[in-house]
Amino acid sequence: MNNSNIKGILLVSVGAASYGVLATLVGLAYKQGFSTTEVVTSQYLIGLFAISLLVIFNPKARQKTPAGSGKNLPLKLMLGGSTFGLTGFFYYLSVIYIPVSVAVVLLMQAIWMGIVAEAILSGKMPDIYKSIAVIMVLAGTLMATNAINNLHSLDIRGILWGFAAALMYTIMLLVSNKVALNMHPHKKSFFLLLGGVITVIIVGILNMPPHYDISVFWKWGLPLALFGTILPPVLFNMGMPKTGVGLGSILISIEIPVSVCMAFFLLNEEVIGLQWVGIAVIIASVVLLNIKELRD
Repeated sequence: MNNSNIKGILLVSVGAASYGVLATLVGLAYKQGFSTTEVVTSQYLIGLFAISLLVIFNPKARQKTPAGSGKNLPLKLMLGGSTFGLTGFFYYLSVIYIPVSVAVVLLMQAIWMGIVAEAILSGKMPDIYKSIAVIMVLAGTLMATNAINNLHSLDIRGILWGFAAALMYTIMLLVSNKVALNMHPHKKSFFLLLGGVITVIIVGILNMPPHYDISVFWKWGLPLALFGTILPPVLFNMGMPKTGVGLGSILISIEIPVSVCMAFFLLNEEVIGLQWVGIAVIIASVVLLNIKELRD
């Protein structure tokens, strides 16, 4: 393994770990009395400001997108970015009702949802590797959420919000991988995030707390934007070309154990051995999905 590969692994791993920090930070913000609307709007607005600076000060990002890339790309990305905003809203809402360790596992249902979406769009049944991976994800989820023992105590609202977040996350990933592939990553991230911000503001207005506490911007908006909307895309764009998509996808699944560990240490959530086994099964499914690419 050369230095370039090692650097790529480190960059992608840190980016994935950053995502894993988010739900715990949100849980801590909730304990201080901040609402979902305050948390999400502060994160996305600060994130948009930071991405805007990256575009402004990067001459390559300001260049026109190559001809033949498609029409109305900014609008398509903004529409797709609306699911980015909804992912954050739904994910953070789920944390109100269920433990962070459960919410992150539900978010990772995007693994099998993505396989189903690809099968529908392509009109082809998934191969044996993907079919087994779907079964592994579902089995791992039952263990990772301790659903059998917790069925009576898990709030159905949190479960539904968690699945809704996974669905939005799936759509966002499809848009990111299918639309504007020739556009500079910073510019593409700007339009996706702009769509997310517009959606977050609209939903936020409908769920605005009686007194919006502006201190959320520097108390929690800044760290959430750093770990959720600034560091991950920058690190992934730098690291993915060095690791390849297959290895990169496996490294991104580091988000799950990081999130669970953060919840265990900072929120004092109970995590039993069965849940760790379930998490391992879900990560193994990601490895299985990319095993052919890793062999090439």
